[in-house]
Amino acid sequence: MRTKSYVVITILVLFSMVLAACAGAAQPPAAGGGVVGGETGGESAAAESTFLDTPRNETLIVDQLNGSLERPENFNIYTPGVDAGRGFHEICTDHLWEIDTTTGEQYGSLAAELPTSLNDDYTSWEIKLREGIYWDDGVEFTADDVAYTLNMWLETEELAINGWAVDYIDSVEVKDKYTLVLNTTRPQPRISKDLGVTIWGNRLYPMPKHIWEKEDPATFTFFPPTCIGQYKFKDYDSNGNWTLWEQREDWERTSVGQVLNAAGPKYLLWNFVGTEEKRILAMINNDVDILQDITPESMTVLTQKSPATRAWHAGFPYADFDDPCERGISFNNSRSPYDQWQVRWALALATDIKNVSLGTFAGMLRVSPLGVPPVAAVQNTYHKPLVEKLKAMTLPDGYAPFDPNFAKDMAQVFNEQGVGGDLPTDEAALIDLFGVGWWKYDVEEAAKLLEEVGFTRDANGKWLLPDGTPWKISINAPSDWEVQSGRLAFAVADSWTKFGIDASASPMTGGTFWTAQSTGEFEAGSYWPGCAIGPDIYPNLSGWHQKFIVPTGEPAPGNVNRHASDKLAEIFDQLEQITSDDPKNVELSKDLLMQMALEMHWIPMFGTSKFVPVNQTYWTNYPSADNYYEGPWWWWSNFKYIVAQIKPVE
Repeated sequence: MRTKSYVVITILVLFSMVLAACAGAAQPPAAGGGVVGGETGGESAAAESTFLDTPRNETLIVDQLNGSLERPENFNIYTPGVDAGRGFHEICTDHLWEIDTTTGEQYGSLAAELPTSLNDDYTSWEIKLREGIYWDDGVEFTADDVAYTLNMWLETEELAINGWAVDYIDSVEVKDKYTLVLNTTRPQPRISKDLGVTIWGNRLYPMPKHIWEKEDPATFTFFPPTCIGQYKFKDYDSNGNWTLWEQREDWERTSVGQVLNAAGPKYLLWNFVGTEEKRILAMINNDVDILQDITPESMTVLTQKSPATRAWHAGFPYADFDDPCERGISFNNSRSPYDQWQVRWALALATDIKNVSLGTFAGMLRVSPLGVPPVAAVQNTYHKPLVEKLKAMTLPDGYAPFDPNFAKDMAQVFNEQGVGGDLPTDEAALIDLFGVGWWKYDVEEAAKLLEEVGFTRDANGKWLLPDGTPWKISINAPSDWEVQSGRLAFAVADSWTKFGIDASASPMTGGTFWTAQSTGEFEAGSYWPGCAIGPDIYPNLSGWHQKFIVPTGEPAPGNVNRHASDKLAEIFDQLEQITSDDPKNVELSKDLLMQMALEMHWIPMFGTSKFVPVNQTYWTNYPSADNYYEGPWWWWSNFKYIVAQIKPVE
């Protein structure tokens, strides 16, 4: 098949690049001004220092997930376009409650314990903070900082968070130095999940009142940042390619110091060196310790050229399949023609999902027809039990769109390619690996749906909008970061082009990509707005409520897709009233997911497969499948707890 040939060619090209670079050619400069490979090539374990003159054996180097930053001086997490994923989010800031990804249980980080409800209807909550936590400028962290941050949300209409806050917060009372009371506008039985970490982070980053109260929160850049984590800002690249952090001398006066009595390496350096082949070469030459996101082909190269490298699994399939956000194609559903369900469904049915899987990550993906990712706990709670309802589901014209055969079909594809020898033959095991199924590839039904709403074709079979102009779709895509979503955009564009749409992928840097999603100034994008880590999916999906819709051009406090639905709003309102362990939670959530599928609120496609290898030349005790004290979430807020457990090689 063409896809298999493409993968083989890509591997050969990467090998040739790596071999050429390792053969003694002059090393290209890193994007951050350093050097991709050490002077001794693969023997650079003996290197004395980094390109910033920090001791290499005291510096953990992390690949910068989102590539080059457009506004590296902006550390105001509450403003559009800021990119927090260069250490700021991971080890400088902190949250009230963090999550143990091995158990899914929350615990107090800045908070001393989980919140206490002060009444029976969950509208008043007492929050107790840890004592003895300090900002890196020596000022103590207190309830005043949290109260200031929450009130700042309420009082600053220019911030996107303002809409969410006004809907949620009634008042904030400082009871004493370490205690505050939060009163909500209506029952909020999941307040620790609303204002604490469940996956990547949380909207609530407490800011230092003594600094922010003197500034305009809507324009303040917070540069240099004052940290509450165990690291402080040290230096940065004005071109946005690297940021250096240094361990605080008083790291014991942080949440991580109190919980783990450890801090981690002396220096943490987030560094973006450029294209994927440069990033792979950097790991082969021991110039990076953690690679955030690579392709299956690059993982093949690393297994051949870098004995010190391993991924989540030491061998095949290498990747972790349980990242709790799924990939697919989003739309601005308030924008024509994507405001019509027929158009969104037509695009789903015009997607050759098997070829998209092969073209994205060589088929090493688990498919998902629902608006939550197919991680094991979620798939067992929702995807598998809903298969019969998915089979029975019909569109208004009576068409049944679900195809339950994806897993078997993918196994057959791999067997025909001669690479499926190690795949299970049991259908249940194949579903565990590849997912429960997806929508049919049916271009005739897709065409029928489009024609129903006024689309036509020209003499060459190209689709025309109802006004007679050519239909062009530009899909926002990450450029040189979040590789799976970047490739997905190109693969989907290929499917839609074959269907007769002028579709293309538009690679973007992180700031532009995320700003476009927040403001709605896009038509389609390879985003991932469907996340969940366990059976209680409401906290991660509640932002889809239509009450959070704002006009295109304004930063959205939620519902960045601007999808209006009275039926979804009704279910959200019911879920909001119950606790996580209420038996009605799962049943209502099933109704929610089926309604989302029927409306095709976006086009969920795959769970995320993360090839996030680590280099064990200088550092050890990384979490892994066989050392599972945390997941491999280097870009999450709980990285500050992970890095404290990474040890130097003796």
